[in-house]
Amino acid sequence: MLKQYMPQGRNASEISRDIEAAVREGRAQPGAPLPPVRALAASLGLSPVTVASAYRELREKGIARGNGRAGTKITGAPPIGPRPSLVVPPGVRNLQAGSPDPSLLPELPSVRPQPHRLYGDPPVSPRLGRLAAERFAADAIAADHLAVVGGALDGVERAFGAWLRPGDHVGVEDPGYPPVLDLLSALDLSAVPMALDEGGVTPAALRAALGRGCRAVLFTPRAQAPTGAAWDGQRAADLAAVLAAGPDVLVVEDDHAGPVAGAAAHSVTGAAQRWATIRSVSKSIGPDLRLAVMAGDAVTISRVEGRQALGTGWVSSLLQEIVAELWADRATGRLFARAAAAYAQRRGHLIDALATLGVPAMGRSGLGVWVPVADEPAVIGALLERGWAVAPGERFRMTSPPAIRVGTGTLTREESVRLAADIAGALVRRPRRTD
Repeated sequence: MLKQYMPQGRNASEISRDIEAAVREGRAQPGAPLPPVRALAASLGLSPVTVASAYRELREKGIARGNGRAGTKITGAPPIGPRPSLVVPPGVRNLQAGSPDPSLLPELPSVRPQPHRLYGDPPVSPRLGRLAAERFAADAIAADHLAVVGGALDGVERAFGAWLRPGDHVGVEDPGYPPVLDLLSALDLSAVPMALDEGGVTPAALRAALGRGCRAVLFTPRAQAPTGAAWDGQRAADLAAVLAAGPDVLVVEDDHAGPVAGAAAHSVTGAAQRWATIRSVSKSIGPDLRLAVMAGDAVTISRVEGRQALGTGWVSSLLQEIVAELWADRATGRLFARAAAAYAQRRGHLIDALATLGVPAMGRSGLGVWVPVADEPAVIGALLERGWAVAPGERFRMTSPPAIRVGTGTLTREESVRLAADIAGALVRRPRRTD
């Protein structure tokens, strides 16, 4: 049972700071309830208005969340301090993350000397903007309005910030990308799960989410994390038909893997008035560049750039020129194609090896394979004993069934055969007797 934390302070700012410090130091746990406003006010000898003001400040920071009659709670993932890293014992093969293979990333070029970027210059490098527009247009995505953001998740947050307010409902994939759920919690937005299959979110799941009042939906058209689901033309058309009934819904597409996803690009943004498609270079060029290009409607892009101007201002033109230099090089395109083929082959090796042992798995695109299991902790533990570290599905799931996620970006064929045998063995392993 979660223990209730009792804040201290003589005014709203002190109460807010005390709770923030307690969360940062681990004295108040994520999900823990805060005292009712009137109860805390009586305990501290303050006005209920003062306590309510402190709680409002915490909600604005994404640290607390109002739950109606259930009161106020610390959010499930308050944006305070670094996230703990995953610990893997020495000698264990780490397959938890969906990271790209460093050998399939291009060498970063020395960009040509450019004039210094000054205040007031356009936030999007003209060269990068032109190349990005060509790539979007080739996939039938309107590119009249573009922004450059600090990675896919930064783009998702900025798109949500352009239209949504605390308490709004957002349709998200289930299973889905864990940082998205953390982000929604921090923004005080309510996640509504949308079930998916190998073709991505199903039309029925999208229809149900819109029926629950979602003001926005977030899709991963291909290389969906963690399942590898990918749209085909028919699925995209079916989803667009559902969205046509709710044109005021914000549609955000996170196309994070882009040219190395191993699946064709499809979009549903033509059915939306408010939309954004975000393409990161993390999987294709390298995670450290922290750059993504966003196409969207005029109002969304204008709001994104307006808010960006009040913070970072713009994404470094040096980074933009590096990406533009690589995109303009035909050798980079050939490397992308080779990477996409290699990732597809590595996914296929594991899926095929599992299939020969009667174990179903998903991995239509991307850098990982999703394997349904009945008991996640038991399978994770058994694989760890055999020298494999894979990700538990729990961190990806809301209401979907248990599974494990295997990162296949660097997995060899020989490893796939051994890993498949160990997964199959873990699935039939009997619990040890304790009597």
